[in-house]
This record gives sequence, C-alpha cells and structure tokens, in this order.
Amino acid sequence: MSNNYRGLSTKAVHGGDKRDLPQRSLTFPIFQTSTYWFKDTEELCGYMDGKLDREEYGRYGNYTEKAAENKLAELEGAQACALFSSGMTATTFTLLGMLSQGQHLVITSDSYRRTRQFCLTYLKKFGIDVTIVPPGDYDAMEGAITKKTKLIFSESPTNPYLNVLDLEKVAAIGKKHRVKTIIDATFATPYNQRPIEFGIDLVIHSATKYLGGHNDLLAGAVLGKEPMVEAIREVRGVMGGIVDPHNAYLLLRGLKTFALRLEKQNETAQALAEFLEGHPKVERVYYPGLKSHPHHDIALKQMKGFGGVVSFEIKGSLQEGSRLVDATKIPYIAPSLGGVESLIEQPSLMSFYELTTEERLAVGIKDSLIRYAVGIEDKEDLIADIEQALEKV
Repeated sequence: MSNNYRGLSTKAVHGGDKRDLPQRSLTFPIFQTSTYWFKDTEELCGYMDGKLDREEYGRYGNYTEKAAENKLAELEGAQACALFSSGMTATTFTLLGMLSQGQHLVITSDSYRRTRQFCLTYLKKFGIDVTIVPPGDYDAMEGAITKKTKLIFSESPTNPYLNVLDLEKVAAIGKKHRVKTIIDATFATPYNQRPIEFGIDLVIHSATKYLGGHNDLLAGAVLGKEPMVEAIREVRGVMGGIVDPHNAYLLLRGLKTFALRLEKQNETAQALAEFLEGHPKVERVYYPGLKSHPHHDIALKQMKGFGGVVSFEIKGSLQEGSRLVDATKIPYIAPSLGGVESLIEQPSLMSFYELTTEERLAVGIKDSLIRYAVGIEDKEDLIADIEQALEKV
C-alpha cells in the first residue's frame, strides 16, 4: 500500500498505514491470535480462491505483521516485504528458497560470520556450492560466476570494517550474467541507502537493529519485487519463522522514530570517528564518512549518511583494548547495534572468542579492534567518555 509520501520521516510515521484502524485506534493493534475464523464455507472458499484479502493462520500471516511489512516496503522503496523472526531467519530462508541442489552462490568474505557459516556448512549439505570472494574485488566477483551461479550475496556497509560496495557495479554484474543480487543493508538502513534504487534485486535487514531501534525485539526482513518476495513467503509458510505479533507491534512502534534516530546516530558517529582519528592512542579508524576510509568516495555517491557504527584499532594489545572498553561509562559491553543505547565490544572477545589470534587474523579480525555502536545520547558526552577511557590505556 503506497501513500506517496515524499519525506522519510513522514513515511516512517504514516507509510503503509490505513487511516481507519479497528475501533479508531491511533496505533496499529496487536492481533494476538494464532488462527482466524470464517463465518461460513462460502467465505472460506472465497479466501481460498484469492477473492478475499484476509488472514487464515498465524504461520502464514498476521495483521500486525502485515502492517509492519507495508511500512518497511514504503521506507525501502520496494514492492513487497516479508518479515521473519530474526535477521538470520530472513537470510537463511531467502537462500534456501532461491537455491537448489547443484547450484552456486557467490558471497563476499566480509559478510556476517553466521551467514558465511550457514553457506559453508549447511548449504553445502544440500549440494549447493559456495565461492567466497574479497570485498570490493569486482573482477573476482565476476570471475567466480559459472553457469550454475544463481545468486551474489554481500553486505554494505559490512561488519566490522564498514566496507561499502559499489552497488551499481554489483547490480551490473548480476544483470550481465542473469544472476540475482542480494544485499544485507542492516548497517545502512533505508535512511542512508536503498540498494533497490541501484538495481539490486533483494534487500535484507536485521530489523532487530536500527529499524526496531530499542534493543527489545528480534525480527528480519526481505524486500524486493513481489514475485520474488512471494516465493520466499512460501518458504516461510512451510518452515515457520514468522515474526510474532508482539514483536511486529514493537517494530511498528520503533519505525515511527526511525528517521529521527538515524539522523542523530549519523551525526554522532561522524563526530566520534573524527575525534578518534585525531587521537594519538588510536591506530586507525574505520568509518565511511572519513576521507581516510578506502570506500569514502563510493559512500559519498550512494549514501545519505554513514551509519551509527565506528570501528577502530588502538595502539596496543587485546588487554589494552579491554582496559579501554572497561573504562567507558556510557556504552554497555554487548553485541548488536542500532538501538537507543550505545554499545561497545571487542570482536576478538565477542564474536570470535573461540578462535586463536592467528585464526582471527586469518579472517581479518585484529586483537586491537574495537566496535562502537552509538545510540542517541549526546555526542559531547560520548566523546568525553571515550576520551577519559583512552587516558587509562
């Protein structure tokens, strides 16, 4: 449902909504039911024939979930959206729905580690070949394509080094070889970048992060043209994994302030990155808004803002990084990102704890690396806090 609103904040509040909600409710209600009843067999047959737009059973759809899907589609500029119980459910069901035994997937090496793990471990069990290529190496990406290749998958920006893909190049490679392209745009959000506008076929979000925005829900979304999204919905209908009504309601709640939050997080992260880059105890800062970032020019071309995550390396060891993290007083030591509270972590001790230093280096994770996901606190407070923490390193 399109209301043709122009501004993103207006879309975030009103996009995809019906004005006359049940009982004149201002917010879309939670339809806390697993099943829906029919008044007679004529109505049932009308629904089965596709003549009635309504729901039947909670695994196939829920009115609260549909309202969130409509709003997300408006924000992303997509024809359709399918919501899932988590970002990983959205990713895995999309790959399972679009790939068959004997086919081939190309994925970049800096995609989310659980996505790579699923591709290398579980897809291979189904007889699906996977080729990993370096980020930003478009010759390698195109060179990896074979007659069996059906999908190219990547993220932009990526985690934790915030590499930014040239989406027009990726889309052109896909179209040239008749290969579908998928971008996980969780870090960018529709506020900063809308991959569909650059020719990408499908966009995935962990709605747990910026879209929900309050660190209180799990959800994932797949967006694109209706026929492809409908095919993925069919997988969801068979295998489950739909978002529950209460989480869909929380997502709708969070989306209303989405643009306001992102504007502030972009501004704060840029200021934090600039401060860190000028600090003598910081070795390097990774943030697309900095001229020093290798993909700064691409980010300028295709992004409105550069996101709320800043990664940086300190001049020191893993232990010194821990002293810095422990000395901060505002951010919580926690995984995830995109919420109103700032979060900080050392990837070596969070996502890659089970690996040795040598194994971490092999996948590009340095012991001196720290990831800071800014919330909506005042930037002056966050900078003063990280400054006093750096004094203790």
